[in-house]
Amino acid sequence: MITEIHMDSVASFKKPASLVTDKKINLVYGLNGVGKSTISNFLYAPEDARFAQCRKVPDQTDPVLVYNQRFIQDNFFVANSLKGIFSLSKENKDAEEKIAKETKRCGDLAKSLEEKQAAREQVTQMFATQKQQAVDEIWKIKAQYSGGDRVLEYCLDGLKGQKEKLFSHLLTIPKPSSEPKRDVKALREEVDVLKGDVAQFQQQVPNLAFIAGEIESDAIFGRTILGNSDSEVATLIEELGNSDWVKQGLGFLSKEIQESGEACPFCQERTITSKFVKGMQGYFDDTYQRQMEQLETLKSRYVSAVGKLPDVKIYTEHPLSREHVAPLSIKYQAVTDILHTNLGKIEEKIKNPKVLETLEDSSGFIADFNCEVDAINGAVDDYNQRLKNREAVLDAIKGEFWGLMRWKYDQTMTRYEVDHESARQKLKEVDEEIEKIEADIAEAKREVTRAQKETVNTDEAVDAINAGLVDIGIDGFKISKHAEGLYRVVRSGESEHAFHTLSEGEKMMISFLYFCELCKGKSSPEDTHAQRIAVIDDPISSLSHVFVFNVGQLIRSVFFKNDRFIQVFVLTHSLYFFYELTDPNHGRRKETQKLFRVSKSAANSSVQEMKYEEVQNDYQAYWSVVNDSAQPPALIANCMRNIVEYFFNFVRKKDLNNVFLMPELRDAKFQAFCRYINRESHSLGQNVIDMKEFNYDTFKEGLRLVFEKTGYSDHYKEMAKV
Repeated sequence: MITEIHMDSVASFKKPASLVTDKKINLVYGLNGVGKSTISNFLYAPEDARFAQCRKVPDQTDPVLVYNQRFIQDNFFVANSLKGIFSLSKENKDAEEKIAKETKRCGDLAKSLEEKQAAREQVTQMFATQKQQAVDEIWKIKAQYSGGDRVLEYCLDGLKGQKEKLFSHLLTIPKPSSEPKRDVKALREEVDVLKGDVAQFQQQVPNLAFIAGEIESDAIFGRTILGNSDSEVATLIEELGNSDWVKQGLGFLSKEIQESGEACPFCQERTITSKFVKGMQGYFDDTYQRQMEQLETLKSRYVSAVGKLPDVKIYTEHPLSREHVAPLSIKYQAVTDILHTNLGKIEEKIKNPKVLETLEDSSGFIADFNCEVDAINGAVDDYNQRLKNREAVLDAIKGEFWGLMRWKYDQTMTRYEVDHESARQKLKEVDEEIEKIEADIAEAKREVTRAQKETVNTDEAVDAINAGLVDIGIDGFKISKHAEGLYRVVRSGESEHAFHTLSEGEKMMISFLYFCELCKGKSSPEDTHAQRIAVIDDPISSLSHVFVFNVGQLIRSVFFKNDRFIQVFVLTHSLYFFYELTDPNHGRRKETQKLFRVSKSAANSSVQEMKYEEVQNDYQAYWSVVNDSAQPPALIANCMRNIVEYFFNFVRKKDLNNVFLMPELRDAKFQAFCRYINRESHSLGQNVIDMKEFNYDTFKEGLRLVFEKTGYSDHYKEMAKV
């Protein structure tokens, strides 16, 4: 069943217009030239390039058989012979039963196939939703790492434009066997120093060296330094235990000591005699002096070496020492602490030479510090080498980045892979079932074809067409056999092909009967379609009013009431014919029919759904056009003819042939009016009239005379707003 006919960019459908339906019977009404034939031509040949922007939903449906002018031309005007219509013979009951059985089986299988296809679509849609959730989640990578000054954006080159492309790329990345060692921050920092104009080769930092380290193991610090023991004051100085204090005191004495004595630099009593000074000086002999001078020298060297130590900032402010700043600071502090401790011990030894001192070995602390320095220099070497091969390194970092992303989004990817495998397995099972059903349908159709080849013939269809012609009073021509499977139209007593000699109404009637039989039968013995869609475009446009009722009855019996036709579209310009086909029972109409109107404006043709109550209102619509002199002449004339047709032929059941013979209308000025209004054809294109002959006032007066001379003057005055 067709649920939507979408017209666009063809003929009067300059903009999109849609007919949407869910009913079997669809009646489409519209005046001539509004686009009805464009719709039927699209359904007749949807592959035509003119209909490139048009479509029907669903695209694949049961076969669509269309009756329109193209059908008549293709089957009667061009072809020398009619193609055979194959019907079942009544002679082979077994074959008929087999055909019925296999046809029913085809129908049942078709329903099963629809169910399986629906199940497949459900699985596909569910997986599409699951996949979209995963795709949206992975798209967060793009949002997080692209834009602005984000240094890792290069990793997304070529992947930032489409969600699906980014997701597909991550699918190709295998999950790392273990958690990546470096995080995004580390990768960003490395890329930051590798990319751009700031990237440059780095110098190594020097190892920390202490040039006075050997002083710390000098033996003098472990030796007791004493003065001359033979001195008279040796015992006293040693008892005091502070020779350095005594030695410092000597510096405050005068060079020449008076006989009366000098004041003591400590107690200020005049107790210092030359003899006492000589004894003191004798205690501090040359050996003592040399050892003390050695201590002073060692101290001076040690202080100088400490002062030459490089500032810790040389190490902590290096671009590649970021990870080593804390240990560098701690270890540098440890080195300086031990050096200052040793310096204090040297000073203490000088103050109290007798005391033994042991200096700490600083080499271990310095070596520990230099381990950090070596690590930095190793990073420098590595960085310089990576900078030298920058492009390869950036590619490697890009690989690390995607490995990190695969690890980070593993839950999303794993869930997707599980969903994908589940959907794949379900689709495989459904596809296998669909394949089996399709094979069963093909086999059932082959069985029908084999049975039909034994029972089909064209004679019954031809007899039905000829009987139909007789039923409606046409006996001047018929269809006769031309060759195997081919027939032609001939007149009684003649053998020549006579279709081109028929009147428009006769051509219309025989072609429509042929179409009906074609729809009821099959186009060939191989035709196994159980159901089909029929489209009938203006089947009464060239018919005498006598045949209109017959055509309506034929459509109802052949198409509306037959389950072989899953859907029927009837398009007509005739309001009466449209009304005749509309089911008057509201319940049945609501269940099976949908009414539409095709209208045309200056810009575009459109399709609107129509209510049953609107059908009779079109009579008033015709009058509204006629009463407006600004409307196009062709439209006014056509509406006048529709008014006459509707009111007299169908409502009042009057024959107007004699009306147009009345003296008042035989005036020369009414010739164009009579010639147009009194033609039996309802197709504007079939009426030979030059609209240059159209005069609004003359046509309006002629219409008034028709109503007045038939006794409906009051009706005219009411409708013409006189």
